[in-house]
Amino acid sequence: AFNIYLAFTKWTVGLGHPVFVGFDNFIDLVSDERVWNGVKVMVTFSGLSLALEIGLGLLIALYFNREFRGSEIVQAIYIFPFAATPVAVALIWRIMLNPEIGVLNYLLRGIGLPGSLWVSGEHTVIPALVLVDVWKWTPMITLIVLAGLKSLPPDPYEAARIDGANALQIFWYITLPMIRPVLIAALMLRSLDNLKEFDMIYTITQGGPGIASETLYLYSYMVGFGFFKAGYGSALMVVVFLIVLVFNVVMNRMRLSAQDR
Repeated sequence: AFNIYLAFTKWTVGLGHPVFVGFDNFIDLVSDERVWNGVKVMVTFSGLSLALEIGLGLLIALYFNREFRGSEIVQAIYIFPFAATPVAVALIWRIMLNPEIGVLNYLLRGIGLPGSLWVSGEHTVIPALVLVDVWKWTPMITLIVLAGLKSLPPDPYEAARIDGANALQIFWYITLPMIRPVLIAALMLRSLDNLKEFDMIYTITQGGPGIASETLYLYSYMVGFGFFKAGYGSALMVVVFLIVLVFNVVMNRMRLSAQDR
């Protein structure tokens, strides 16, 4: 409530008191190029990472949903990125992605390929950040989907095998429709954090190079706690909140629709 109140004021932290300015902050952000850049970066980063995490999470969950030697050990090792502290993970990847001393470029050069700028390049920073996000959070999606797969009834599968359905047909016509609500629920849970990703991006790039990786959430932080413009920063946070809210309302309706089917 206090944040919404500040969104309608002009207040430089430490100087005077909040002054009510109505919708001025929201009018200003419409013409702010960094706002639109932040929206573009947020949509691009979230779209790529969520798509890859859901896709890979589903494939790996299907692989884990069977008996094989050492499955418990493999699964325990697999969830390590998800259990690690986000800032610690970001610091390690920041070193690994360094164009000069990073291990990734060392490995690329070792097999005869040119190194990449990774997070130091304007066109490579988003794919590099997506790589880190996918590495860390795909295990969470896998665990959710795997729990859903374990709960599926066996009767439809037995009937499909008797009718001569192959593995691809069983997945497409039986597994995927039944697991769709779980996939949407996993997408909702992950999107709550992904759309307002801060720790990893701030630790690795701080929005750079330039503003190439500055999401709207990160820009609102910079405005509020870097430039001390609490009113404008609060208005930006209201916009972030609305974006996340709308996305999750849509996802929730999709989930309910999938359950009804």
